[in-house]
Amino acid sequence: MDKNNSSIKYISRSPEETRDIGVRLGKLLKAGDVVGLFGDLGAGKTTLAKGIAKAFGIDERDIVSASFTFITEYDTSPPFVHVDLYRIENDTELAELGLWSHIRRDSVSVIEWAEKAEAELSSENIIRVSLKYKNEDIRELIIEGVYEKDWNHR
Repeated sequence: MDKNNSSIKYISRSPEETRDIGVRLGKLLKAGDVVGLFGDLGAGKTTLAKGIAKAFGIDERDIVSASFTFITEYDTSPPFVHVDLYRIENDTELAELGLWSHIRRDSVSVIEWAEKAEAELSSENIIRVSLKYKNEDIRELIIEGVYEKDWNHR
């Protein structure tokens, strides 16, 4: 089975639940994995990224939304790369960022606002996480590219 044919749907009722889903996903990741986080402002992308980073031993306070830093690399095993494309406005800026020089086979990469690089990501075998804001407390998460059997055994 192609790993992109599998999907898992979750309803999160709090930021803590979203973070916990991220931790669970993070524990499944291995070197070379790229996780694309897709969703509108306020959907929970940064909260999920904090959970994924926590699985690598990174303090959640170190994972922040982009202000002036688009790419942050952490010295973990494997290396963890957090990318936030929120402030990227066009393909030229994306190309100047040198995104692909930071996403390596020896690291795990998490890309917030992945829709801004979707053309480049569509050819990659990524784990796609779509987050939808339902109301103040509830978010819907659809994770594609993770085998359900692996997810249920972690």
